[in-house]
Amino acid sequence: MASQAIFTPDHFRAERESDWARLESLLKRVEKGSVRRLSEAELVELPRLYRATLSALSIARETSLDADLIGYLEQLSTRAYFLLYSAREPWGRQVVGFFRQGWPAAVRGIVPELLLAFALFMASAAAGYALILADPGWFDAIVPPGLANGRNPQAGVQFLRGTLYDAPGQGGLEIFATALFTHNAQISILVFALGFAFGVPTMLLLASNGALLGAFYAVYVPKGLGWGLTGWLMIHGTTELTAIILSAAAGFHIGRAVAFPGPRSRLTAARHAGERAAIVMIGVVIMLLVAGLLEGFGRQLIRTDDARFAVAAAMLALWTTYFALGGRRLGAR
Repeated sequence: MASQAIFTPDHFRAERESDWARLESLLKRVEKGSVRRLSEAELVELPRLYRATLSALSIARETSLDADLIGYLEQLSTRAYFLLYSAREPWGRQVVGFFRQGWPAAVRGIVPELLLAFALFMASAAAGYALILADPGWFDAIVPPGLANGRNPQAGVQFLRGTLYDAPGQGGLEIFATALFTHNAQISILVFALGFAFGVPTMLLLASNGALLGAFYAVYVPKGLGWGLTGWLMIHGTTELTAIILSAAAGFHIGRAVAFPGPRSRLTAARHAGERAAIVMIGVVIMLLVAGLLEGFGRQLIRTDDARFAVAAAMLALWTTYFALGGRRLGAR
């Protein structure tokens, strides 16, 4: 019973928050000017406070304390890390650090928002699919004519099959692929940028994109081409759709900080959330580039379902493993 009392969230916070406040105070002074604002004693104190904060972060993660506290400690540790080490590290090492720890850790920090974005996207896709099946007239309202490019509920089976398996340049596939990539890149940026408005525009944009996907399935599945459409989409979609959902989650993360700042000021909470979301979005740009290569070359050159699914599964396993495990050993140090 005694050990349980020691590790209550209130005791945990009370025993350590003076160190966190002291570290934050020192960081603010440096961030407003330079490291020369600190005395020699404070320069010695800084790494001790950083290690203490890292230790608290490790305990908070292992004991599953509240997400706001973990997020606050991550932000504080990141700021201290860059202050202590980044200025002395060459640019190349900082890039390596981003891929080894910064990006996957930032993604893991928005897992609740990721689950929300994924659930909303899938629910919207299901709604779009059901809506078109019930009334095909909804297709034109959901899918822009330029994006449909003849793929609509009235299209024939042979035409639709050709859009999936014909050689490049014969079915207008590359035009559709370029349009879809441009559309998804725009969506990724918008769903992130509009997150500050309590996440509401982000939610609407993500839902419209999910409905768009569902609408296309409602065209292909009734004609027996659902499996082929999935392979055609997922060869790049496991990367591109993941990037869109990550963007939306980053937007939700900022929106949640603005709507529910907790004990911090709304501006401070939004700034901390924005720093983490910005790291996620830097990675999203890289994912969209990878998706563009898969879409522009892989999907055009690979025209069998099995090969497309193999590439899609490999990319999904790669991203999932990387985000789940990347940087964990370094972060726990």
